[in-house]
Amino acid sequence: MAFSAYDMYRISISVVPILTAREALSGVAGSISLVSWIVLLLPQLVENYKNGSADALSPAFLIAWLLGDLANLIGAIWGSLLPTVIALAAYFCFADVMLLSQIIFYNHITGQEKIAGDERRLSNCSEEEPLLSSERRNSSTVSRCGSITKFDVRLMLLTPEVSPWAKFTGNAFSIIVVCVVGTMGWFIAWKTGAWGAQDDSLTDENIPVGAEILGYISAVLYLTARIPQIIQNYRKKSCDGLSLLFFCLSLLGNLTYGAGILFHSTDLPYVINNTPWLLGSLGTMIEDIIIFTQFHMYSKSAEPPSII
Repeated sequence: MAFSAYDMYRISISVVPILTAREALSGVAGSISLVSWIVLLLPQLVENYKNGSADALSPAFLIAWLLGDLANLIGAIWGSLLPTVIALAAYFCFADVMLLSQIIFYNHITGQEKIAGDERRLSNCSEEEPLLSSERRNSSTVSRCGSITKFDVRLMLLTPEVSPWAKFTGNAFSIIVVCVVGTMGWFIAWKTGAWGAQDDSLTDENIPVGAEILGYISAVLYLTARIPQIIQNYRKKSCDGLSLLFFCLSLLGNLTYGAGILFHSTDLPYVINNTPWLLGSLGTMIEDIIIFTQFHMYSKSAEPPSII
């Protein structure tokens, strides 16, 4: 995801009992960010299932993301971080594998079956044609085979589509729910004593250098992972099959993560120490905005298919 297991450790240790408004905002922002990352891949998993395809996703995008999450998991285990942090890192890897499994299943297994079925249908169509003149045979074949294509397209056109307003409302509602759940989660953690204001003097305590390096490696992988997806969208001139909510949650997660750091402190030494994570979040948000722009551009250029 956009921040490493080491980052989660940094924002999880808390021993100072005094709670200021800025610390509360920092905790709420961090909690919302965490919830965003937990549910991040669910919209895309559902989208792939509905479409029966995962063609829209760039495999290089997911592989880079999985490598980043694996670096997180190894770093968390290496650094003997909290069990909850290790469990979260493992969950992220599991979610990545689920998404990659969909790509393998839909694009290679069922995709090959679909191609074979189409070839059989075309073969049967041509075999049923009478041995007439070449011109009549070609005309008949086009008519008979073309009728199948027209029927499929008519079914697609008659299928009710979700309006843009309904999609916007659904995505906005999902974002609000994530924010509410994150806020309630922080409040419960604070009330039960599981969360408190962070003490900066303990954030680097007992963290092996190797685990910290893995955190930086994962941040670089997260930052560069979207580039293959942006290139694929540009080449196809389409974002069909991608879940907009997937990228909305990514933007929300990175935005609240950076906000959580800055709400905690804007002192120069603290900001400098957190610059790699702030730059990683900022860079990922810029890439998400590029993908949002692609959604807007390519949805406008899309034209309904012709049934003629």
